[in-house]
Amino acid sequence: MKNAINWFEIPVSDMPRACQFYGAILDTPLNASPMCGGEVAVLPYADGAVGGSLFKHADLTPTAQGTVVYLNGGDDLSAILDRVGAAGGSISLPKTPITPEIGYMALFIDSEGNRVGLHSPN
Repeated sequence: MKNAINWFEIPVSDMPRACQFYGAILDTPLNASPMCGGEVAVLPYADGAVGGSLFKHADLTPTAQGTVVYLNGGDDLSAILDRVGAAGGSISLPKTPITPEIGYMALFIDSEGNRVGLHSPN
């Protein structure tokens, strides 16, 4: 087994708003399409890598409680974190060192009310 995670879904209640938010902070356009009785917008990922999506479905509710998904913050998560407020989110934990070997983390609340993390080496 290469990865314990195969994919992840971030629940959303307003797909256009969520696509605008994540498109702004990740600096890439996101487009939703119907899937599995809901709507999905796939987040950017490299071929063969773990991927994830925004998912709007009647059975899913955005929340700031529970499991936290950490998105790849690139070389330095500061660039993404700097765009969170203007995109409609809020920072709940600023850039914080973990260890020199692991790097840095931050937490934010997205446009839908989910608590999401960022990780970067610098």
